[in-house]
Amino acid sequence: MADLAGEHSDLAKGDTGREPAGHDAGPGITVAELVRRVEGGLSPAERKIARALTANYPAAGLESASGLASQAGVSAPTVVRFVARLGFDGYRHFQQSLREEVQARHASPLTLAPVIGRDSPTSELVEAARQVSSVTMEQTFAALPEREFDQAVGLICNPAKRIASFGGRFSQLLAEYLDLHLRLLRPGTFVHIAAPGRDAGFRVDLSRRDVCVVFDFRRYQDDTVQLARYAHERGAKVVLFTDPWLSPVAEFADVVLPARVEAPSPFDSIVAPMALVETLVAAVHARLGPAAEERMRAAEEAWRGEAGTV
Repeated sequence: MADLAGEHSDLAKGDTGREPAGHDAGPGITVAELVRRVEGGLSPAERKIARALTANYPAAGLESASGLASQAGVSAPTVVRFVARLGFDGYRHFQQSLREEVQARHASPLTLAPVIGRDSPTSELVEAARQVSSVTMEQTFAALPEREFDQAVGLICNPAKRIASFGGRFSQLLAEYLDLHLRLLRPGTFVHIAAPGRDAGFRVDLSRRDVCVVFDFRRYQDDTVQLARYAHERGAKVVLFTDPWLSPVAEFADVVLPARVEAPSPFDSIVAPMALVETLVAAVHARLGPAAEERMRAAEEAWRGEAGTV
């Protein structure tokens, strides 16, 4: 798929005695995920660093400690303590992890080695797929930022908002899947298919009353990013579904919901992102309650009449 390619010490506790997130928490865990794990217990100065890092991720972390400190408005020693809090044994280790993420962000099917070999039996293929899917699902929900998820539910359930979903060449499937469900639960929701001949009218109508649900996974599509940025500039709220390496849309999105995309093949998976979409649908249905049920009954009656079924 084109846009879906897929140590601790006492010092790490700092002078607060708080435990670090732990960089050995699991394979493939990104710095952004580590930050989300500890954000609830951060000090005001540490929250400034977290905001500066996530606002320009991962570039901000690839600057010197003093450079990141300047962006965040804190001291360099505070940055060093923050990095240790995440479980890194030094700023160099922290930056090494970010550089590896940069490489992973731009991975393509040609550079991703499959989990199974050419002559692997079917049983081995099936087991590899089961294990990979299980791990990606577990890691996705373990790292789910619940506060942001709740914010996404609130935005989508707001009757004063219009909901527009769109994505890239392959992640557009997720946008359409979400919209097919949302339109059964509430009015004012549609899917936008990004294209030069269609974007102009969509852009003109964007305003503060809109919520754009954007799907963008590695290798991130520039047209998707630019359309999301324009929506943000027009005052629309942006809810982003992305991978752990974070689409550039994360720089300005109001809500960021990352999902793992590892797969047994060279092509990244949409299993975990799809599960996250279905979880969002379930939460929206629960939040809307009787209004959603009434609309679903009306839609069912309309469908029966249209299809000629009894």
